[in-house]
Amino acid sequence: MWTPPLWSPPVALSPAEQKVVARAATRKKLFVFLREIRGELFDEAFQGELLEMYRQTGAGKPPVPPALLAMVTLLQACTGVGDQEAVELTVDSKRWQLVLGCLGAEEPAFSQGALFDFRMRLLGTGLDQRLLERTVELARRRGGSTPKPCGWPWTPAPYGGAAGWKTP
Repeated sequence: MWTPPLWSPPVALSPAEQKVVARAATRKKLFVFLREIRGELFDEAFQGELLEMYRQTGAGKPPVPPALLAMVTLLQACTGVGDQEAVELTVDSKRWQLVLGCLGAEEPAFSQGALFDFRMRLLGTGLDQRLLERTVELARRRGGSTPKPCGWPWTPAPYGGAAGWKTP
């Protein structure tokens, strides 16, 4: 039987992550916030909802955990980067690596096509709204607000252009 992939990055900060958090804590709070909430945001129940977007046959390419790609869409929305740059930032940016649980990665965590396909599924199922609502609720519980560039709905960026959240 096919076992769907769950995203289960460590909860505790590693010494290397602690250094990145210390540098990002004053001016790049978004990255620290997303790193802190990722386990709660992508609990087993919500990951189950994300997995339901995919067929359960195990056919095709080995999938990237949908929760990881959902976190990437949040990062894209709040930083204004397109798909191609998002792929590269998984290798080039310690802050992105911190949030995605791949600090020190030398290869991209996913392909541009996988990210685009995921986003189309996310939009097609309405789970983009659930992702936003869960993120906003966690920010409110922590006494914060959503980052200013983040609005909704998601506007896909074909061909590696700039994607982002657009306020209705």
